[in-house]
Amino acid sequence: MRREPLVFAGSSNQELAREICSCLGLPLGEVAVTRFSNDNVSVRIMQSVRERDVFVVQSLSSPVSEHIMELLIMMDALRSASAGRVTAVVPYFSYARSDKKDLPRISITARLLADLMVTAGANRVLTMTLHSPQVHGFFSVPLDHLTPVPVMTAYLEKLGLEDCVAVAPDAGSAKRAGTYAERLNIPMAFIDKRRISDTAVRHTAVVGDVAGKTAIIFDDEIATATSLVSTAEAVERAGAKAVYAAASHGVFCGPAIPRIKASNLRQVVVTNTVALPPEKRLDRIVTLSVAPLFAEAIKRIHVGESVGALFT
Repeated sequence: MRREPLVFAGSSNQELAREICSCLGLPLGEVAVTRFSNDNVSVRIMQSVRERDVFVVQSLSSPVSEHIMELLIMMDALRSASAGRVTAVVPYFSYARSDKKDLPRISITARLLADLMVTAGANRVLTMTLHSPQVHGFFSVPLDHLTPVPVMTAYLEKLGLEDCVAVAPDAGSAKRAGTYAERLNIPMAFIDKRRISDTAVRHTAVVGDVAGKTAIIFDDEIATATSLVSTAEAVERAGAKAVYAAASHGVFCGPAIPRIKASNLRQVVVTNTVALPPEKRLDRIVTLSVAPLFAEAIKRIHVGESVGALFT
């Protein structure tokens, strides 16, 4: 008889982990995470995991390095405790932008992180909306890649917005925005973007018709909101009557919240892959839960069913 899976969580997104467990009808596993005065982290698994199918939920959000170490130590502890299989459930995978060597003498950090996770004990990885899909290839273990498209499109359809256009903030996001455009049966536009620095973006043109339409900007994540706000301004200058945004990950670092407050964005829709503290919550920021998606994926992985079938 197959035993139920065990679900543990690091400290980065306990609320999402509890929601996932609620969807599965399982208790959250007992784990003690201790931080010492010298910033060292100790993890102790407080129940037997011998030969069990274990899932560890940990978003790699800020403080990123701390949460990475916590995940690695937890997986190593599980492996040392003879867990049968360990799946790293990483709703938000940081460093996914570092996927290539685009400057001399730099690290491809996404590959390094993949190697560290496997070395620590990950037999499988479950994540959502990687910034660069090629990160798949950095892992020597199976990786399941979820998308919030069903959740996002259901919400946007309920809003009842009329005469919409899907907007990609740059050419690299066109495929993602195109998926939403197809699901919502709306046209698409994209921005010809030139990034000046990490915090500065210059737009040269809006490619596609947005005049008189409700523009919905689709992206993988919102960090400083530089690109998002400049895209919103560009489509408004091109004649859009209203601007909305939807992104998988609401990172909202640095000046993101003040920028969104001062922007023309009617609503910013994100998921709960990254925990949003009270001070970053705005009326116009809507957070959708992806716990049911992760719970269903965990259930399918546990019993050996297709995860891809969730989106076909």
